[in-house]
Amino acid sequence: MSTLKDLRIVFMGTPEFAVASLEALVNAGCNIVGVITAPDKPAGRGMQLQQSAVKKYAVEKSLTILQPEKLKNPVFVEQLKSLQADVQVVVAFRMLPETVWNMPPLGTINVHASLLPQYRGAAPINWAIINGETETGITTFKLQHEIDTGNILMQEKMAIGEKETAGELHDKLKELGASLIVKTINEIAKGNIKEQQQLTTHNSQLTIKHAPKLNTETCKIDWNNNASDIYNLIRGLSPYPAAFTYLNDKVLKIFSAEKETATHNFSNGSFHTDNKTYLKFACADGFIYCSDVQLQGKKRMHIEDFLRGYRFN
Repeated sequence: MSTLKDLRIVFMGTPEFAVASLEALVNAGCNIVGVITAPDKPAGRGMQLQQSAVKKYAVEKSLTILQPEKLKNPVFVEQLKSLQADVQVVVAFRMLPETVWNMPPLGTINVHASLLPQYRGAAPINWAIINGETETGITTFKLQHEIDTGNILMQEKMAIGEKETAGELHDKLKELGASLIVKTINEIAKGNIKEQQQLTTHNSQLTIKHAPKLNTETCKIDWNNNASDIYNLIRGLSPYPAAFTYLNDKVLKIFSAEKETATHNFSNGSFHTDNKTYLKFACADGFIYCSDVQLQGKKRMHIEDFLRGYRFN
């Protein structure tokens, strides 16, 4: 039996969500022998090279950093081998080839923002809210061939608030993920972890819901749907990439809204306003009142500020 400080850990991740887990491992005294993150990318007006959130943190902590363009590159694979990791931890990173995930003796552990097997895929936080779930959580699991299907190590649940947005839930789950990965590594070090196979439709009555990558079609509001479904879509896509509709042929992103169930004779998708305090769109069983919007080419603003400056045709 060893402690978590004895394990040689390679960490792989890129965005802000992953930083919380890396920081928690560092603060717990783990031996992070290497950090693998995305290459610097040109961004912004001046197209200056930008470092990933994980790289910025790793630089601050003087950790060894590798930024491969291709994960199958033989040079990178050799560099990774030379780090002699006992275990690898992956949080919000790319698909790994088998040569990479199968390398360390204790395997590669992924932190996933759902209660697997539900919401396998790239956007679990968004889809849980879009589908009106009241509960989600974090799963740590062992990577294997099929995406997000490996044996479960630990899980922790978290309630989803009625008005909670994807952005708010993201921030809570990144902290939960950070504490769960430390617990998981601790149990692995002690030799206490019991792997549990994921339930599938083959071995249970479970209906598996998926979390595919978000695209433009996902974000476009269909006003023929009911108010609750549209309200959940807006929450589930806020603040990014944001649900949208069209207002006089221009894209209108809606970041927050209120729903009203009501019988009406308006056509679905028609908008109604007093030009001062409200802008609402008719849907199948009521209305969606916009609270926080951004018109194409304009800044994001509260609805009253938007109406003060907007001229309806």
